[in-house]
Amino acid sequence: MINVMISLLDKEPTSYKGEFGEFTIDKSDRLGVIIYRGGLIVAAVSFALASNLVFAQGEAALPWITPLFALFSLGLGVSLLTIHIYMVALHRLLQAFWVIGSVSAIAIAWQTDEPLALYVYNHPVTLFGIGFTFAALTGIYFKEAFCFNRLETKVLTPIVPFLLLGHLTGLLPLSVEQVLLAVWTIGFTIFAGRKMVQAIDPDIGDKSVFEYLKNH
Repeated sequence: MINVMISLLDKEPTSYKGEFGEFTIDKSDRLGVIIYRGGLIVAAVSFALASNLVFAQGEAALPWITPLFALFSLGLGVSLLTIHIYMVALHRLLQAFWVIGSVSAIAIAWQTDEPLALYVYNHPVTLFGIGFTFAALTGIYFKEAFCFNRLETKVLTPIVPFLLLGHLTGLLPLSVEQVLLAVWTIGFTIFAGRKMVQAIDPDIGDKSVFEYLKNH
């Protein structure tokens, strides 16, 4: 995998015809995509480990969820820093969501002796804070569904808010929440895995559009 990444970075700059003129994708552009995907992998693996631990061990796994959530959030933050989104306002909004969610998670963990996951589960109102982290993740799913027409992200985009709102309102039975969490875990893993084998340049997009939006 490392050799593949090195070969991608050593690839000669490539020029394309964009919507507003010619543009070139170079080593720094490709490095940004690799970092974006690396963040997704960290987030997806952390999320999958946490979910599987809960399914396998129940409450005994809860102390492990806090550090895994920290890794998940860190990976997500890296991805949000390096993702290519044409609309700057949307990009900044998703980053702001991540900041709000991260600050909320730190505040919750600081003020309670309970494991973070248990406290959030027993106090659904905390989703008004920490839930912004997952709103930011949903934004990535939506962007990927819109840009690359991926089935798993089309499924994940509505499932995540539906699960969180269902828990917040208390309308979803535990069995349904567990099924949705399992689908989320599987879908997220598939999404991150497929990103690792996707061609690099399409993830960068049309740089002429970025330049046009920057100057207008």
